[in-house]
Parts: sequence; structure tokens; C-alpha cells
Amino acid sequence: MKVKPDLSFWKLWNISFGFFGVQIAYALQSANISRIFSTLGADPHSLSYFWILPPLAGIIVQPIVGAASDKTWTRFGRRIPYLFIGSLIAVLVMCLLPNAGSFGMQVSTAMIFGLVSLMFLDTSINMAMQPFKMMVGDMVNEKQKGLAYSIQSFLCNAGSLVGYLFPFIFAMVGISNTAPQGVIPDSVIYAFYIGAAILIFCVIYTTVKVKEMPPAEYAEYHGITEEQKNEKVNMFKLLIKAPKAFWTVGLVQFFCWFAFMFMWTYTNGSIAANAFDAPSIELAGKVVLDTTSTQYQEAANWVGVLFAVQAIGSVLWAICIPMFKDRRFVYALSLVLGGIGFISTYFIHDPYLLFASFILIGCAWAAMLALPFTILTNALSGGHMGTYLGLFNGTICIPQIVAAALGGSILALFTPEGCLPPEINMLVMAGIMLIVGAACVYLIKEEKQ
Repeated sequence: MKVKPDLSFWKLWNISFGFFGVQIAYALQSANISRIFSTLGADPHSLSYFWILPPLAGIIVQPIVGAASDKTWTRFGRRIPYLFIGSLIAVLVMCLLPNAGSFGMQVSTAMIFGLVSLMFLDTSINMAMQPFKMMVGDMVNEKQKGLAYSIQSFLCNAGSLVGYLFPFIFAMVGISNTAPQGVIPDSVIYAFYIGAAILIFCVIYTTVKVKEMPPAEYAEYHGITEEQKNEKVNMFKLLIKAPKAFWTVGLVQFFCWFAFMFMWTYTNGSIAANAFDAPSIELAGKVVLDTTSTQYQEAANWVGVLFAVQAIGSVLWAICIPMFKDRRFVYALSLVLGGIGFISTYFIHDPYLLFASFILIGCAWAAMLALPFTILTNALSGGHMGTYLGLFNGTICIPQIVAAALGGSILALFTPEGCLPPEINMLVMAGIMLIVGAACVYLIKEEKQ
């Protein structure tokens, strides 16, 4: 089997550059979806249910995209067509989703429209995101994979920084940050429009600059024989043959993504109540935060700032991660720091002091972006890289589905009758989940398949 040659820094950069635009879209989604549905009238106890469909769609679509791209070859490549199609769908949905309250629909109809749009947005973003990870596995040798995923992590966090800050910046320059009941503020709508434009530009750049290996060359570098090329292997058989690293890293992933699903779902309400003293109102017999209030919308913009601080912390910590020789140690340490960050939000009521909490959360995010895929792709070889990475996406989707399904019931346990739901408790639980995930890191044994 031939060894893949070293690639220049800029070739590694070009492979992942489109990830910058994809992550802007993902950041806008993760920071604003709870805000959008709360504005449309969702109750905090049901807020997590709006997040079930996206990962449910992802767990079906990602393995299919991975398996199909393993067998695909076009003049544009094998992975690039999928990221391009996913990005086009994402751009279309990004222009529709924030307008869910502006089309004159009834509340229930607007929520259904928003829910379907969210499902398509998350699925298309994941469809566009996964090929970047696959291309690193396809084109980069083992020696450079750490650098390649670090570049990808940097671009990911830079995109997050931009996406998180857009509504805050637009509000600062005078674009309306409040709107009538059930209507999304212009600062959010314009953020989605600009994010869509940047996404399509970045993906076109990668499409033009990156030339994937043709099938014969790919087979030489990955040790694929003619017999293996024609081998009929279904996904279930591949799961049975998966290296142990697939399952042990997947266990850690479960606790990590469970925690971050709670963060995306409940940070808006937590920060609005805990740090901005947003007023509450009685709506349909339940006590909820007043989403038309200035305090709530300012808090929602501040969440974008906090998520941007998280991205900065992630970039800084991503620089430190390669300095540790023991991957398991730095993986576990990162998750513990993130857990401390989540738990600390319960005790902090000053918006600026929350920067420290979210810098620590960024440490966990940096490790989650880089280390699982480095460990897994080093344990894989042969012609099923895309399928395995698509299946591995299940370790991201399943915990999100579980967290979304249980979130409302868990929050109800913390909520006294007739009181505002204490969403901050859900961030504390997220911290505990990360610490449990850190303990599970020591079950991982790195290997080569």
C-alpha cells in the first residue's frame, strides 16, 4: 500500500475552507433556534422536542451519504457533490426559517413550518459538513491528520464566532432587535441571510480548489484490492466489524453531545432569567419568560456573544491540544474543564463573568471537534471510510435525540407548580454529563485496523 504524500499547508487549508461557511450556518442554528421557537410561542417544557427531528433525520441521512459517496465518482469528485448539494439546500432553508412568524400564519402553523424548516436545515448542514471530515480521511496521511483536523477545528470555530456574533452586531448598528409577538426580529433574519451568502461562497471555493483522488489512485493509497472493490457489504456487517475505537469513542460522544444539546436548548432561557432578569408572563396557563421584552432579546443576543467566547476558548485550546502527547489525558481534561464551565453558570449572575464559564466550555468543544475523528480515522483503513464516518454520526445524533426527548420531563422535575421553569438547572446537568464522559475516555484504546 502506497503512503499518501505530505500536503502543503494551503492544500490542507483548502480541503477544509468550506467548513467555515458551513459552521456559520450551524452556529446561527444552534444559537437562535430556541430563541425563534420561544418567540413563536413555544413553552420551555416543550422546547427540547423541537430539536428531535434534526438529529433523527441526520441519523438516517448521514450513513446513506457516507455509503453512497464511497461508491461515487464524478468529474467533481466523490465527496464534493454531496457537500455542494447539502449547502444549496441549507442556503434555501436559511432564507425561509427566520421568516416563520412573518408569513401571517397562525401560531401552530408557524411552529410546524419552523419545525420542518429546522429539520431540513440541520440535515442539509450535516450533509455538507460530513464530507469535509471524509476528505481528510481520504486525502491526508496519518502524520498530518492531527494538523488537518486542527485546521478544520480552527475554521469551524472561526465560523462559529462569526455566526454567533451576527445578531449582536446587527443590533449594535441599529437593525431592530425586537418585534411584535410571534415575529422574529430583523437582526436575526438578516444574520441568516448573510450567513447563507457566505456559506455558498465558501463551498464554491472548496469545490474549485480541491481535486479529490480518482478511484485507481485512491485504491492504491488505501490498499483496496479489486475483490474489496466488488465486495457487497451492508452497514450492519460493517458495524459488526467496526474497530473497538468506534464503540468506545462513541460512548464518550454520547455524554458530550447530550450535554451540548441541553446547552443549545436552554441557554437562552437560563441567561435571560439568571443574568438579565427578564420579566415573566402567564401564557396559556403557564409561567414563561416575556419574549417581547427588551431584556429577553438583549439576553438572546448576549447568548450569541457567549457562544462566540466559547468559540475563542475552543480556538485557543485547540492550539494547546497537540502539545499533549497523551490524547486520552487531554481529551478527559478538556471535558472536565467544560463540565466545570457548565456548572459554574448556576452561580454567576453577571453577564461578563459568564465569559469564564464559556471559555471553559470551549475547551470541551475543541476536544470534541478534533480528537474523536483523529482516533477513529487512524483506526480505519480500506474503502469504507465514508460509510464508517456516516455511521459514526449516529454517536452524535442519538444522544441529541435522547436529550431532546427527555429534556422537557427533566425540566418539569425541577419546576415547582406555578413557577418559572429553572432552565439553568439543565446547564448544571450538562456539566455533570461531560464529567461522566471524561471518565469514559479511559475506556478508549487507540488502534490501527
